[in-house]
Amino acid sequence: MQKTPDIPYFGSTYALTRFIVRLAIFGAFAAFSQNGFGRALANLLILAVVYCVIAAAIRREQAFGPALTHFDEAAAYAVIAVLAASVS
Repeated sequence: MQKTPDIPYFGSTYALTRFIVRLAIFGAFAAFSQNGFGRALANLLILAVVYCVIAAAIRREQAFGPALTHFDEAAAYAVIAVLAASVS
C-alpha cells in the first residue's frame, strides 16, 4: 500500500513560478539598495540559497530528482549569486 504524501504536489510549474517571483522581488529590493545592485542581489540570493536548502530538508525533498524542488532552486540561486558577485 502506498503512503500518500503529507504535502500536496504541485509539480515543476509551481517551482518555476516560485523561482521567477522570488527573483523579481530580490531584483526590486536590490535596485533600491545603497550598496549597489550587484552586491545587494548577491547577498539576497545567498540568503535565498540558505532558505531553500532548509525548506527542502524540512520537506524531505529528493535532491535533483525528476521534478524541480527547493534544492534545484538553491542551485540556481547560487549560480546567479556567483555571477552577480563577480560582475559587481
